[in-house]
Amino acid sequence: MNDLPSRSDIDDKYKWHLNDIYSSDDLWEQDYKKAGELIKKAAAYQGKVTLNNLAQVLKTQDEAVMIIEKLYSYAHMAKDADNTAAKYQGLTDRAISLLVQASGLLAYLEPEILALPEDELKEKVKQDKELKVYAHYIDNLIRQKQHILDENSERILAEAQDMASAPDDVYTMLTDADIRFPKIKDEEGNEIELSKGRYSRLISSTDRDVRKNAFEALHNTYGSYINTITATQRANVKADVFYKNQRKFTSCLQAALFDDNISTEVYDNLINTVHAALPLMYRYADIKKRVLGLDEIHLYDMYVPMVPDYDKEFTYEQAKEMVLSGLAPMGDEYRGIVKQGFDSGWIDVYETRGKTSGGYSSSAYGVHPYVLLNFQGKLDDVFTLAHEMGHSVHTYYSEKNQPYVYKDYPIFLAEIASTCNEALLINYLLDKAQSKQERMYLLNHFMDQFKSTLYRQTMFAEFEKITHEMAESGRPVTSDALCSEYHKLNELYFGKDVVIDKEIDYEWARIPHFYSSFYVYKYATGFSAAIAISRMIVQEGSPAVERYTQFLKSGGSSYPMDILRKVGVDLTRPQPITEALDFFKDLLDEFEKLI
Repeated sequence: MNDLPSRSDIDDKYKWHLNDIYSSDDLWEQDYKKAGELIKKAAAYQGKVTLNNLAQVLKTQDEAVMIIEKLYSYAHMAKDADNTAAKYQGLTDRAISLLVQASGLLAYLEPEILALPEDELKEKVKQDKELKVYAHYIDNLIRQKQHILDENSERILAEAQDMASAPDDVYTMLTDADIRFPKIKDEEGNEIELSKGRYSRLISSTDRDVRKNAFEALHNTYGSYINTITATQRANVKADVFYKNQRKFTSCLQAALFDDNISTEVYDNLINTVHAALPLMYRYADIKKRVLGLDEIHLYDMYVPMVPDYDKEFTYEQAKEMVLSGLAPMGDEYRGIVKQGFDSGWIDVYETRGKTSGGYSSSAYGVHPYVLLNFQGKLDDVFTLAHEMGHSVHTYYSEKNQPYVYKDYPIFLAEIASTCNEALLINYLLDKAQSKQERMYLLNHFMDQFKSTLYRQTMFAEFEKITHEMAESGRPVTSDALCSEYHKLNELYFGKDVVIDKEIDYEWARIPHFYSSFYVYKYATGFSAAIAISRMIVQEGSPAVERYTQFLKSGGSSYPMDILRKVGVDLTRPQPITEALDFFKDLLDEFEKLI
């Protein structure tokens, strides 16, 4: 393994089939033209919206935006497969610009809906079959009334979205296309080019020098660009403050959670509940220090498995079989959808030069979901496959059972299906463990999930809260301030017995989720909910699967908390998080007994 392969080196069976969206770029161009015409048609209703034509206006808007999202899905996934491909950078920019244009031209609609007599509007929704499908949308719109501006202001805000996305665009191109990482030596002494994808393998190496060198090389590379990345992050935060102010929210946090109808107390409860359980993380670090036989434990030691003999490599084919086996409690229908994804070009598997790092699930309404991976053959990659297929099956069920207006499940619920898949997989692997050592290895992996998802994502969430409060209070958002705050959080979350290496100060600069503000806390709340749901499925069987399937089919047809209650979880209370942390304690107890 030396330099990264190019895309042409990879067999087509390991690439996603974007031709399921458009079989040619010419068809993309035809839909681009059609979408433009539909936007004009929908815009022609400006000043003319009535109770009688409202259903038609909404349907025309939906058709236009549906096509634009399809255009964007094709373009951005083609770009993500190779960020150096200028053609698809161009198509992505055009799709985004068209969406911004549509947002501007259609900005009149919601203010005009809200200008209709509220009582008459609600009655019309009850009586009109075509309008009834929009009942929740209109109810939610009325809820947001105090934060929706006049028509001209809404148009300005819509057109400003293109500028507001610039920090993320610049950051993505810098970190995915332009930054080159140095070469370091692997376990055999061979020089290899470091990459974000390879880092996840190297940081878990049993060779301490390898993981130390990878840790320092990666973070110091980001450190060499820290002023530029601070500028993109500062601009991103300032954009959030701008929109918060325009829409008359008291904080960026309130503004971010408002769309999901989530109280800021849920966010604060998460941080406070995890703070109360930090001694469990300190205990985890102490166990790792003892098992690894270290005089002192550093942050670059936190990712190495404590049972290295079971640090196996897996082929992609093996990973697929493991995921399908782990999902057996979900039944044939669910597993059939997963298998369809494996066999039908939903997934782009391997890391290549210029490819976007990490993993995600995306979709184009009316086609099928897609998954981007950078598969490296580690157990973490097996879980990433399970995770992203959870997203994809959620999307599949949602889009099959909901009209376009409700196809997107609320962001607050987005991480539940993905993490539930992971929890079911770990349960399966623990059940089939053949030895004490294998069980210890899997317990270690599950404990690491708590560390990386419940604790680490909560730490990220707290960092976002701090950085936005800095901007809101007029405190300068400088690289020194960001690095200092991040260092202090690492000291708090890992405790005084872990050496907080200076390179960690730059870690915030490599977290792309910070450009989707106040998103990461949903990993932690979703993880907690998923633990609860997976235990119901294992213990109850079919009744729990049926409740869960109804949850998956609900899309965005109701408010997140109401949808989640369908499956028996209430995240307005700290109980699910507390129960998840109690389960973490049980894992620590069992692991310590096996040492």
